[in-house]
Amino acid sequence: MALAVTSSSTAISGSSFSRSGPCSDRKALQICSFRLSDLSHVSQRRYSLKSLKAESPPTRNDSLVTRASTLITPGVEEKEEDVEDFEQLAKKLEEASPLEIMDKALQKFGSNIAIAFSGAEDVALIEYARLTGRPFRVFSLDTGRLNPETYRLFDAVEKQYGIRIEYTFPDAVEVQALVRNKGLFSFYEDGHQECCRVRKVRPLRRALKGLKAWITGQRKDQSPGTRSEIPIVQVDPVFEGLDGGVGSLVKWNPLANVEGGDVWNFLRTMDVPVNALHAQGYVSIGCEPCTRPVLPGQHEREGRWWWEDAKAKECGLHKGNIKKEDDSTTADLAPAIVHDIFESSNVVALSRGGIENLLKLGNRKEPWLVVLYAPWCPFCQAMEASYVELAEKLAVKGIKVAKFRADGDQKEFAKQELQLGSFPTILLFPKSAPRAIKYPSEHRDVDSLMSFVNLLRSVRKHDDKELLLELMATLTRGRESY
Repeated sequence: MALAVTSSSTAISGSSFSRSGPCSDRKALQICSFRLSDLSHVSQRRYSLKSLKAESPPTRNDSLVTRASTLITPGVEEKEEDVEDFEQLAKKLEEASPLEIMDKALQKFGSNIAIAFSGAEDVALIEYARLTGRPFRVFSLDTGRLNPETYRLFDAVEKQYGIRIEYTFPDAVEVQALVRNKGLFSFYEDGHQECCRVRKVRPLRRALKGLKAWITGQRKDQSPGTRSEIPIVQVDPVFEGLDGGVGSLVKWNPLANVEGGDVWNFLRTMDVPVNALHAQGYVSIGCEPCTRPVLPGQHEREGRWWWEDAKAKECGLHKGNIKKEDDSTTADLAPAIVHDIFESSNVVALSRGGIENLLKLGNRKEPWLVVLYAPWCPFCQAMEASYVELAEKLAVKGIKVAKFRADGDQKEFAKQELQLGSFPTILLFPKSAPRAIKYPSEHRDVDSLMSFVNLLRSVRKHDDKELLLELMATLTRGRESY
């Protein structure tokens, strides 16, 4: 009796024998000794055994007998594997738990899939992978700008799970060119996209070229304006995998339908290592210069690239999952209709012409304190009460307090002429100084703002540079970095 092997799309078995071509008689005997019930679930195809009646014609060629007893028998062709419909699979898994989704991903792709670990809640993915009992791989992008706490978490995770994280680093030549040409913090001036492209996107592209699939911690509630339509599994719309070309990489998002609170309940229940920054108010954690804690009630992504508009809070790693701006729901987190803020009889609302006149005055009758704001900005909203209270106190001291809405059409003007970096920006126009002085601190309580005003009211001559520099140095030293 001769044996032939045909393949089907069901994903079980545990051997690594060839799918086509001849093999030795010894290997054929080994295959014959397997029982289907003994096979484990680590390969991506099921191999079924068929018995073939061996004929014995008088003039039979012995070489054909050898071939007939191996994996491929003349006249029996290997069945071509069906192309997976991942859109349909995503629908089937819509109600599945993260554990079930993780198990399916690891079962289908084995060693050709890896978990993308950023050092935040992605540790939940590693814990789910451990619970499946299957082997798994983990990789991470080391941008060179991560917080010390993130590196300590990497070490703790490796020890907890007995793994080695596969680190990918940015190209040294590209980083050197960026820093030499534009400085270490150019992203504060012209946006974070270029830096992220060099330090994150291109390294990720290289890492994914060695895989057929990857697993991310994306969730729909992370950014309702840009990530609300994340599928559980998809053909990656941006990156290429091991085989190259469009459709060569599959992307799994086991946590897509899970809310952030549930992820944290899971992490606490399983008692796994977490980033120490979470206890300091950090929720979404990226590079150190671009991440800060969020205020109570703020959305977690507000702590990322806080100096930019809400619609820009993506680094490019998940570009294919970002909703377009012309969607029926806006990509900007700002509501369509917003109510103005800093409403008080003690706060003057300046028009474009008004603030231009203020800029031109070289000899003002009284100092002016002006906030550049956007009414939809949560940081502006958070300081509204303190700014209004400050205006009441300064009214009796002969200091004008004003506001200028600097978003929308006025944003470019505010950047070029008013030192706008992020919302809110606070400027003091002294009586005799031609140029406004920008408040450098993140502290926006009444006492801090009052100290700033009181210190700089004494600057009467714009040529008193030493005093001005000394005052600015004092304020800068007291500045808290988020």
